[in-house]
Amino acid sequence: MSLIAGTIVTLEVLREVSPYGYFLGAGGQEVMLHYTELVGSKPKPGAKVEVFIFFDTEDRLAATMKKPLLTLGEMALLEVADIHPRLGCFLEMGLGRQLLLPIGELPELTELRPQVGDKVYVIMEHDKQGRLRAKLAGEQELAPLAVAAPSSWMGTAVTARVYKPLQMGTFVLADAGVLGFGVIGMVHASERTRMLRLGEQFEARVSHVREDGRVNLSMSQRKEVGRDVDSAMLLEFLNSRPGGSMPYSDATPPDIIKQRFGISKSAFKRALGKLMKEGVITQKENWTYLARPEEQAAEAEQD
Repeated sequence: MSLIAGTIVTLEVLREVSPYGYFLGAGGQEVMLHYTELVGSKPKPGAKVEVFIFFDTEDRLAATMKKPLLTLGEMALLEVADIHPRLGCFLEMGLGRQLLLPIGELPELTELRPQVGDKVYVIMEHDKQGRLRAKLAGEQELAPLAVAAPSSWMGTAVTARVYKPLQMGTFVLADAGVLGFGVIGMVHASERTRMLRLGEQFEARVSHVREDGRVNLSMSQRKEVGRDVDSAMLLEFLNSRPGGSMPYSDATPPDIIKQRFGISKSAFKRALGKLMKEGVITQKENWTYLARPEEQAAEAEQD
């Protein structure tokens, strides 16, 4: 038997070496099981123990009776425990030691990289030197485990986690609850209210259930809900302005609206339309004004 880091094997206890631990063996190979890596009662020479093989801090093969969250070739959702600006992310793997997710696996944009506490789907593999490391799980690994979303998901809120952040869209795995592993989905760039980082968990609304069971998600509110929120914001802004007026109207360019209010031109127009219909505002020469009391009264009489 050849001892391979990342695997779980059953080995024989050869001898105890105090104050360190036990030497285990198989096929002429020996490996140290340190006292700190014991689980349960102390084994006796000749006993068989099941252990996980890993590299210690001096790059020597070692054994532990503790159970890892994943083994070589397996996938798991691991939490980011620490971040090194040049090496990458260190992930908690359930042994009291961490697994490196190399910086080459992370997005180029720093703001898209995980933060401590985020969780990422990874697979355990060997690097060129045979040491253990993590690589990101992609659609090829996630798809066989994913489930199809039912049509009843349409319009509902779901919790999702990012597994691939891109500029054009963010690919996620939505929590499927009792249905199973999760549902693959995407948040298009136009449906994001902000950039989403790898491993981040967030809530979104299902805007479309595709025929293949995957989903499109939106971080924006429904138009009718968003309209009420946006109109209240514009009204508060107008009330804070001298004379209750602002140099913004239906004719204002979209980029200026986005920069000033943080909403799209279409959302801005929906909010203005609501306020105008209610007789709360008026527009003149590309300016918007709070309606005078007599104007509001006249509007109320017409309704």
